[in-house]
Formats: sequence, C-alpha cells, structure tokens
Amino acid sequence: MREIRVLPDLLINQIAAGEVVDRPASALKELLENSLDAGARDISIQLAGGGTKLIRVDDDGCGIVRDERALALARHATSKIASSADLERVVSLGFRGEALASIASVSHLTLTSRRAGERHAWTISATGPEVSAAAPASLATGTGIEVRELYFNTPARRKFLKSEATEYAHCEEAFRRIALSRSDIGFTLQHNGRSHWHLKAQPLAERIGALLGDDFRGASLALDEMSAGLRLHGCIGLPAHSRAARDAQYFFVNGRFVRDRLLAHAVRQAYEDVLHHERHPAFVLFLEIDPAQVDVNVHPTKIEVRFRDARSIHQFVFHALNKALAQTAAGGATADSPPGPISGVTYAAPAAYTRQETIGLGIAQPAGFYDKLFGPRAAFVPPLHSAAREDAAPPMGFALAQLSGIYILAQNEQGLVVVDMHAAHERIMYEKLKRALDAQEIPMQPLLVPVTFPAEALDVVAAEEHRDLLHQIGFDLAAVSPTTLAVRGIPVMLQDADAQTLARDVLREVREFGASRVLTERRNELLATMACHAAVRANRRLTVPEMNALLREMEETERSGQCNHGRPTWHQISLPELDKLFLRGR
Repeated sequence: MREIRVLPDLLINQIAAGEVVDRPASALKELLENSLDAGARDISIQLAGGGTKLIRVDDDGCGIVRDERALALARHATSKIASSADLERVVSLGFRGEALASIASVSHLTLTSRRAGERHAWTISATGPEVSAAAPASLATGTGIEVRELYFNTPARRKFLKSEATEYAHCEEAFRRIALSRSDIGFTLQHNGRSHWHLKAQPLAERIGALLGDDFRGASLALDEMSAGLRLHGCIGLPAHSRAARDAQYFFVNGRFVRDRLLAHAVRQAYEDVLHHERHPAFVLFLEIDPAQVDVNVHPTKIEVRFRDARSIHQFVFHALNKALAQTAAGGATADSPPGPISGVTYAAPAAYTRQETIGLGIAQPAGFYDKLFGPRAAFVPPLHSAAREDAAPPMGFALAQLSGIYILAQNEQGLVVVDMHAAHERIMYEKLKRALDAQEIPMQPLLVPVTFPAEALDVVAAEEHRDLLHQIGFDLAAVSPTTLAVRGIPVMLQDADAQTLARDVLREVREFGASRVLTERRNELLATMACHAAVRANRRLTVPEMNALLREMEETERSGQCNHGRPTWHQISLPELDKLFLRGR
C-alpha cells in the first residue's frame, strides 16, 4: 500500500476538470457564465472542431485587474464570494473559482482583459501549470478567453469525445440555455468560421421565438405568477403541441439553468390531466426566489439545486402551471390573440344556425336551399370589429352539421371549426365529475329496474367492503348472490352509460388499488374512466341544439381544448386556409 501524499496542483486541476469540464460544451458554459457575471452586454463566441480545437469567448464586461489576471487561473480564486455567509446566498452564476484553472490544466489557454480607463489590455497564457507573465495586448474594454486543443495532454479523455457535429450540437445547446436566460444581452456564435447565431438584445418572447422557433412561441401560453416572495414567469407549451422527447424544457432558478426532480415533478403533475401518454411538455420557465432559500452548491456543474422549503416550491410551481392550463378552454385565448374578422367576408347571424329543419334539396332552386340552411337573406350581416356586438358568434361558433357521426362542424368568425364530439364531451364530463367529487356532491340516480350481472367473488367482496366509497362516487351496488351483483344506482351525470360495463370498470379500479388510493393518487384515473362511459359515442346522431349545447359547454369548461388523454378536441380551419384549398383569389 502506497503512502499518503499531497497531489500536485496540475493533477488536482485535471481531476476537477473531469467533473467540471467533461466536454467542450461544459467549458463553453463556464466561460459564458463568467461573462454574464462580469456584467457583459454583448458576447461573441467562436468555435472550431466542435469546440475541441478552439473555444473563444469575447465580452464587453468589466474586465480583470492587471495584477489579478494570473490569480484568475489559480484554483479556488474568485471575486464572487468571500465567506461561508456569501455561499449561503449566492447571486452569481460562478462562485467556486475552479473552472478556469480546470480548463487551463487540459488546454492551451490565453486570457486577455482590459479594464475601463486602462491604456491597453494585458494578456497571459497557460499550458498546464505554467502561466506566462502579463504582456501588453490590443483589446477593447472587457475580456477575451481563448481555449485551444482541449484535452491535448489527456488523450484518454479526448478519445471519449464524440464526432465534431455531436460536440458542436452540445455547445449549441449550452449557448441556447445561456441566451434564453438573458434576453437582454446580445450574442453571436460562429463555428468553423461560419455564423450560426446573431441575437440582439430583445424581449423574452422574441428571444424564445428566435431560439425555439415561432411555432413554439405561437403554441404557448404566457405565465407570470407571484406569491410569498416567489415569482414564476415565462411560457408553457399548449398540450396539443407536446413533444416526443424532453428537448424543449428549460427551467431557470435565479437565472441559472437547472435540472431538478422536484420542479420536473411539479410540471409533470400540472400537465397530467391534459397530456397524452408518453408525450412531454415544452416550456421556458424562470423561478425567482430569495437566494438564501436555495442551495446551488450541490453538484460540480451547478446544474442541480436544493430548496430549503421544497414542498412550498413544488406547490407554487404546480398551482401556477395548473392555473394557466385550466384556461385552455376550447375557443379560449392562447399565447396570441385570436384573429379578428376577415375583411370582405359575411357571417351568418347566430339565429340562423340554431334552427334545424328538414331540407329539401331542390336543384332548380339553390337559393331556397341556402335560405333553409342559414335563414333568410336578411339574417346575414357584415362582420364588425367590435367583439362585443350582440350578433357576434361565440368562440366555437354555431353548429352546421355532423360528419360521419364523429365530428361536429361549426362556423365561427375565423372560419370552420371541427370538433371531435366524443373527446370534447369526455373532457366536459370529467371536469364536472372532478368538481362534484371535490364538493362531495356526486348525486345518485336510482335505477327503476336494477341491472344484475355475473361477477367474480372478488368483485362481490369489493362491492361489499367498499360500499361507502362507492356511495361517495354515486354508485349503489349490492350482492344478490355469491356470484351476482346488482346495480341499483349510478351517478346522475352517467345515467346514459351502460350500467354493467361502468360498474365493472369502477370495481376493477377499487379492487386493484384500494379505497384510499382510488380517492387520492388514482382519483383522476377513476373519474376519467367514468367520464369516458358518459361521453356521447360515435355514430350517435345529435340535433343542432344538442351540438350547440356541446359547443357552449366546451367554451365554459377548463382544459376543454384537450381530451382526458391529451389529444386535441377541436381544430380551427381559417377562411384563408379554405380559400387556399380551393385556389380562390388566384
């Protein structure tokens, strides 16, 4: 066994580099965070070879004092904290003072800096433990750091790097996170001499659109909630525009990008009612919190945090997102205001839609056909720009017809609305059941003739054992023999459902999970099952008043833009889109 000895500084720094700088993107992140901490307003990045051959970051920050430039490359030397009290309320992105030393230990690093008022800049270079003397250099106010041949002296580490394209993709993602965190700062990014990004200082919404695409920006909801010293703002993607992977999830705590299980769980829980299985939400969120209430010193890369009051943070994030998502009623406002009436197009007055008549399709008199369908010609009115006019169509419009026994076709001021009637009704019933259970008021409808059905012994036992639970959710089940159950009552809201099938599905939930879990963690799954039975089925013919009633309920129901499984319940086809299909105006 070898004797204990103190490791040389170079080896210590190389060990640290294994944690802090595991690839070029990690080095880029550390350099960019230093620029932000220095108060930079404009940052330029040059990369070559995916960052393995060159990483250069130039900023217009405050710069480094001449006599402290060599110290900046020393291990655990920093200007950002001075005591344990500072460590308990870190406000800067960097604070450990080991990033530059770690990078310098595995590369050829050059640091050039100039403070305001200095006649010229000063530069130093480092290769491993060797640091040169400061020499005059040319540079505007700020700091430039150049990192060449990363891992040149640790070939084993360099061997584990991926292709140039892969390493550049990781660098670009690090750049994207930093650029999202500070939309008030300008950024440029070049790779192998080619310009990839040029971002000027801009509002957050524009920065999100620039980096994540206008499609994301247009399919997201703005969010800004405050409570008890906490603030959560940013934007969250609409459920219908979820993704197959977690590739558009950005959470920042006091400006620092983090991956935190607590926050991820709060987001996932907020979306569970509206997101399809195996899909993931997209979001850019900023949590602002007293620095003393969060510990950022729990991971070498500072990507994880620990909250002093984790439960309160979880509840705040969950309720803020849940509140925003609850506003996604069909026809409701999204990130962008709905378009106004289209010039030159006439819309039928509401009264024209609400009648249903037998229509005689007389070929010789097409005008009569339209009069019967839309009402007399006098009922047609030009659109007004005032949304408050009495004859304005509601957001989901008025029903025109039913298609294939599955879809409702309606007309609103933007054009044609297509509604999946089963999915929409399922969401409406689900939300009604949730409100009723919360109020402990799920009324029961006694059946005039009880429905009996053969049941397994375990079902019979479950019906007897959990009678109080079943009554609470509106069911009256009784055993008429060791192998037979009778349904004597079902929830009023579900009176049109098949009583036997409904009872079997509810008993299956109760048997598998027990009463306590059914009313807590499995509550929503149980109510979703019940709602599915209550929803109108395909091929059921609806009258026009019934279709209109469904549209009105969609407008008033939270989250009605998605069914219980996260699929969209309706789709808008604008008049310009229809004109394009039929080549009108060409």
